[in-house]
Amino acid sequence: EVQLVESGGGSVQAGESLRLSCATSGFAFQDFDDYAIGWFRQAPGKEREGVSCISSSDGSTNYVDSVKGRFTISSDKSNNTVYLQMNSLSPEDTAVYYCAADIRATMFLDSRFYDFWGQGTQVTVSS
Repeated sequence: EVQLVESGGGSVQAGESLRLSCATSGFAFQDFDDYAIGWFRQAPGKEREGVSCISSSDGSTNYVDSVKGRFTISSDKSNNTVYLQMNSLSPEDTAVYYCAADIRATMFLDSRFYDFWGQGTQVTVSS
């Protein structure tokens, strides 16, 4: 069974940084040569928004415009973990952050294309 577990959320002040981790486990991922891991976020009263994703095959990445230059997605295949480094945080980044797996590696920042989801971790940024 595939399991995705987020960690690293918390409360910070504007301008500070956080690094989120997505620990993946289970053997289902080994059945696929190419998949993508994405980060999504959802603020109260807002639609779930795709933030970033990374390809397992070539390491290519996508970012939503609002985080380009501030957030960096990366992966460490030795421990099956995907990270989201978030710098220069602002209150607009406050949300529950989720990681998810897309077994077709579409690299779309659209939640409809993702098959497995973590439970989410809260990020709160205050002024």
